[in-house]
Parts: sequence; C-alpha cells; structure tokens
Amino acid sequence: MSNKSKLWTKDFIIVSAVNFLLTLVFYLLVVVMGVYAAEEFNASASQSGLVVGIFIVGALIGRLFIGRYIEKFGQKRTLFIGAIIFILATALYFFNFGIGFLLLNRFIHGIGLGFASTATGTIVAQIIPAERKGEGIGYYSMSATLSTALGPFVGLYMSQHTSMQGIFGLCLTIGIISFFTIFFVKIPVIVETEEEKKIEKEEEGRFIAQFVEPRAVPIAIITLILALCYSSVLSFLNSYAIELDLVSTASVFFLVYSIAVLLSRPFTGRLIDLKGANIVMYPAFVLFTIGMIVLGFAHSGFTLLLAGVLIGLGFGNMQSCTQAIAVKLTPPHRMGLATSTFFIFLDGGLGFGPYLLGLIAPTIGHSTLYIVLGIVVLATAGLYAVLHGKKASSAQSQALA
Repeated sequence: MSNKSKLWTKDFIIVSAVNFLLTLVFYLLVVVMGVYAAEEFNASASQSGLVVGIFIVGALIGRLFIGRYIEKFGQKRTLFIGAIIFILATALYFFNFGIGFLLLNRFIHGIGLGFASTATGTIVAQIIPAERKGEGIGYYSMSATLSTALGPFVGLYMSQHTSMQGIFGLCLTIGIISFFTIFFVKIPVIVETEEEKKIEKEEEGRFIAQFVEPRAVPIAIITLILALCYSSVLSFLNSYAIELDLVSTASVFFLVYSIAVLLSRPFTGRLIDLKGANIVMYPAFVLFTIGMIVLGFAHSGFTLLLAGVLIGLGFGNMQSCTQAIAVKLTPPHRMGLATSTFFIFLDGGLGFGPYLLGLIAPTIGHSTLYIVLGIVVLATAGLYAVLHGKKASSAQSQALA
C-alpha cells in the first residue's frame, strides 16, 4: 500500500484521539450535571434538564458560526480555539456563582466542543485518502462511539465514589491533555483549483451557503430524522427499563450497542468505498427499524439487549455512512462547512428530539413510541432513496460501466 493510501497515520490517530477525549468529557458530564444542579443549586426538574441540554445548544451555535469561518481561521487554529474555550469552561465548573452562571458556562462549554469537533471532523476528512473516505470516517467516528459508552460509565462510577470536584478535575485534565496533543498534528495544505475558486465566489453571494453546505443538506436531513428517532433511546431507555423491571440489563444496553458498532464498522466503512453508500444504508434502515420494534416489544433482558445490537448495527453505521456521504459530495474547500452542516443536523435531532418526543411519550407510552419510530425509520428509507439513494445508484452504475 502506498503512503498516499495509508489510513493509520500519526495525524489520523492524534485527531481521532483528541475527538475521543473531548467527546468523552461531554458524555461523562451529561449523566451527572442534572443531579449536580438539583443537589447543589436546588434546581427544579426543568432547570436541571436545561443544564444538561443547553450544552448541545451551545455546540449547535458554535458549529453554525465556525462552519462559515473555519477555512479563513484555519483548521488547526480553530481546533486550538475550541480546546482553549473547552478548558476554560471546564475550569469554571469549580466556581459556584449560582444556577444562572452554571447555565451560561454550560452554553460556552458547548460552543468550545462545537468549534473543536467541527475542526477535528474537517481535518480528518482532509487527511484520509480519497479512496478510503468511507473506511476512514467509519474508524474516526468510532472515537465518538467509544466515548458514548465509556463516558456515562465513568461519570456514574465517579459520582458514586468521589466528589463533583474530583469529576471536574478529571475533565480539566483530559482537556489539557487534548490541548497539548494538538501541537503534534500536521494538516495538509489544500490548494484550490481555479474552477473551485470561481464556484466559491459564486456561493459567497448566496446567504444560506455562508452557513451551511447546500450539497450536504439532503443527507443531513436524513441524519436529522434518524437522530431524532435514536434520541428516544438515549432519553427514555431508563424510564422504559423501570417499567419493564429491567434496570440492571439497561445499564449495559449502550455497551452492547457500542460493541456492535465497533465490530461492524471496519467492514461497513470498506464496503462504502468499494460498493457505494447504498449497500450499507438500505440494510441499516431495516436493522434500525427492526431494532426499534424489538425494543417496543421487549419483555426480557435478552430482547432488550438484542434491540441494542440491532440499533447499533443500524443507526451506529448510518451515522458514519451519512457523514462520509456529506464529505464525498463536497469539494475540498467546503469540507469544513459540510462537516459543520452534518453535525448541526445530527445534534439538532439528538438535542431537540427528547423535547419533541417527550410531548408524545406520556400519551402513547414508551413501548408504542418505539414501535411508531421504527415505522418512521423505515419510511425515511424512501426519503433517502429520493434525496440521495437513486442518484448514488446511478453514479455507481456509470462508474462500473
């Protein structure tokens, strides 16, 4: 294999590690901040929920802003700025200035992650060889998958065995390690062609193109719907497990989910590069649908964990696949904006989904909600075919002709 086709380079490993560490802090704090707000500041249930959720709002706004300016600032400088904001916000958790200050700091912390993760996603898209984009992004996104499993586990463990000051200390240490690791990253210089410069100049005149990448929006819409459906699992699984008396089993649900993703992504990423995205996306739609329906009918620990495996094989692989699609559709000089667009829609679904679905869940119950959302996932396969699948199939056929 030539050096140009090499995937596991020093820079790829470092950027993936930085993304893992920063995302780990996010998921670690997600499971403890609501309880911390209630106990330390006597916050109401809605205020505690806001303390958790406002972080995602900050990340969304951070992505929306930096997506437009990342090429001007430079990816590495953007990553440094994001890491510095991230570290400062983490350090401010040690100070108790009331619930209002905590909310503001959580918002700023989210902006820092929005900056940094948009930069890491853009950098990794540039350093991955073109012929291994799907495989590379699959491996890169596993860094976030690992953090979704390890972060909540560490957070809950530490909350039972140490103080919040100890938790904040660990988070600050992780942030500082990430900052100094960035110095070792070397980012390739992207030279724009005259045609790309011409297109960029034309796009600058369009208001919407200054904030999102239009070519990435169709697949980002699919991501938004799928993330909204998956948010029901993140938000309501514990409540559902209490109803089923399966709390102990639910505690390993996301571990099983992550294992399914980790074992399958090396194969699915390579398939995307060799055969196109459709060969992964359509089976993933079916697996995600079955997983949600199995979850809705769960009555034992086995069926609950089976749902975790199926949802991991479905949504877990869709997440990296849709990101790869967004990057592949976009010229190099717009990769930062494409990455930002993808994550804005992903975070939007994960962040606002719990609120929207929370309006429905009390009326129809968790079991019915999961079954209905499984049907929504299957219907989204039709929308995917219209927005991307048919065009991708046609392009693949022409390439093979």
